[in-house]
Amino acid sequence: MKVKKEFAVIGLGRFGGSIVRELAEQGMEVMAIDTKEDRVNEFSMIASHAVMGDTTDESVLKGLGIRNFDHVIVAIGDDIQASILTTLILKELGVKHITVKAQNDYHEKVLLKIGADTVVHPERDMGKRIAHKMVSNSVLDYLELSDEHSIVEIVAGGTVIGHTILELDIRAKYGINIVAIKRGNEINVSPQANEVILQNDILIVIGADSDINRFEKKVMTD
Repeated sequence: MKVKKEFAVIGLGRFGGSIVRELAEQGMEVMAIDTKEDRVNEFSMIASHAVMGDTTDESVLKGLGIRNFDHVIVAIGDDIQASILTTLILKELGVKHITVKAQNDYHEKVLLKIGADTVVHPERDMGKRIAHKMVSNSVLDYLELSDEHSIVEIVAGGTVIGHTILELDIRAKYGINIVAIKRGNEINVSPQANEVILQNDILIVIGADSDINRFEKKVMTD
């Protein structure tokens, strides 16, 4: 059973709006906040509460009882100054967890310095995922863990078919780990060393991007 948390999303553009919709679908209490009346009206039937307000004004945030929310997401679009000021006020008011959308690396540095708990780059990260999938026929999904490490879903093929994980010695040769294998509708988490890899198995691997790229070439080689 999910613990019901209270969220506030500031900025109802494409990114903030998608978070509000997902949280609402998950049955969470979510307040949607924006300076534009049309956006607030759009989410009035989706969010638990939708309000119009300037979050760079401390009195507005206090009036909304923002410090009582478990998690506040600052998804303000192109106005970096408003994003920074809002984050600073949220921190001063004692909000438990603050996630902020960053426009660039400099914006991220400032946000982290003033106390943002989590900083996300939705456009950049999605761009990386799409580009990675475009250049590799075997990659189904790609999740960046850091600048150099990822979790990737790869369709098994080539010379790995018919061999066990032990025979392939993937950890020693490539420095990566197979954390799960999807086979049809089933998923085998932490597969045993004697597990034989079959055609069209989906391998979920974790490791450094450079090592995963080397393994991808192996998988695609007949």
